[in-house]
Formats: sequence, structure tokens, C-alpha cells
Amino acid sequence: MRKMIAAGNWKMNKTNSEAVEIVSKLNELIADVKGVEVIIAPPFTALSDVVKVAGKVKIAAQNMHWEEKGAFTGEISPIMLKNLGVEYVILGHSERRAYFGETNELINKKIKSALAHDLKAIFCVGEKLEDRERGNTENVVEDHIKGGLEGITKEEIMANVIIGYEPVWAIGTGKTATPEQAEEVHAFVRKLLTEMYDAEVAGNTTILYGGSVKPANSKALFSKENIDGGLVGGASLKADDFSIIVRNAL
Repeated sequence: MRKMIAAGNWKMNKTNSEAVEIVSKLNELIADVKGVEVIIAPPFTALSDVVKVAGKVKIAAQNMHWEEKGAFTGEISPIMLKNLGVEYVILGHSERRAYFGETNELINKKIKSALAHDLKAIFCVGEKLEDRERGNTENVVEDHIKGGLEGITKEEIMANVIIGYEPVWAIGTGKTATPEQAEEVHAFVRKLLTEMYDAEVAGNTTILYGGSVKPANSKALFSKENIDGGLVGGASLKADDFSIIVRNAL
């Protein structure tokens, strides 16, 4: 079912002790918060320690391999994540697409594997600056969604898939899509889900906005009808800042 979510993607930041300290403090700051699901995605190295102090915070991995085991040096399997107590995994992030050459086909394999192992997928889509300037935003987003969700059933997407719309030009750049720009794309994603599945899927799928979400702009973004919270980068690295964003999702 569709719900408000504040998710923090820490990327390649924070040691184990730092991660534990931040999550512990965050739990204190949001102890009274109800109605918003809070997710933190620390580096792989901190997952086992952070799970132990997670409290009301859900824990996500930032990526995973699609196979359960094998000769894949440096990779992490869904079974390993489940064994740690991880509940979510971020897949298709723009940095994985841009820096590591991940394709729709590859991301689709990962999503299917995550769902097969009872992990919830935070599936990321979004356009580059040149795509937006050329008026190709909808084409890119449609390509990502149709490619990533190929073969995923209605039941699977409704139960275990969250979509994160992240305009690449607004990630770590200080630029942010206006609430109106973000809402336009989120509405397009729901229209697309209606065409691919039905109105029930479109109406019940959580769609997060990601792209320089901060305490100052999060309330305006989250107030839009089709924006169900945020996939937050830098601002999630400070418990105080992220707790404000969590409360702005109420």
C-alpha cells in the first residue's frame, strides 16, 4: 500500500561507528513520529552493526547482485542481505547506471532477484540534464520503468516495489526540481503504471522524489499529491537534518 517514506542513501560515507551513532541519534529524534516509514541505506560494511541499533528505522542496502552466490568478487547477494536483517535494497540508482554501466536489463534481473528473496526494492529512474533540455524526460523515465519492471507482476509491485524518481541533474548539484516539476513527472509515472498495470497499482505505489532534498525544500515537495516522500542523499548524513525531513513528510 502507498505510504509516506523518508529514505536516506548514505552512498560511500560513514564508518561503522559513525553509522551506529547517527542511527541511534535519529531514533531518539523521531521517537514520537508516526505515519512515516524511515529507511537508512548505509554502506555494506556498516549494515550488520546498524541493524542491531535500527529501532524504528528500516535498513536498506545500496545495491546487490542478482545471484545467490558464486564467483563474483566484491559482490553481495540477496541471501547475505536477508541474513543480516536488511529489508530494502536500492536498485537502478543513477550513479550505478552512470559509473558502473548498469542497464535496464541488469536492473530488471536485480529487482526480480530481490523480490524472489523477500526484499523490497527501491527502484530508481530519472533523466540527465541533456534529456530534460531536449524535452526527453518522459521518454527516459518510461524507458527505465518499462525496462526495469518487465515481467514484474501486479502483486509483486504493489507489495514490494517503491519507485524513486531522481532527476540526475539535481543529484548532489545543489539544484532541485521545483515541486511543480517533480509533481509533473510523478503524475506521469502514475499514468504509466495505469497503462502497464491498472489504476489500483498506480494509486497504491509509493513514488519518492530524490534530488537535493533538504530540510528547507522537503515540505513543499512532499505536499504534492503524487510525491510520497524522499530518497535523500547528503541531508540524511546528519541526524538533525534528516529528522526534520522525516517530520516534513507527516
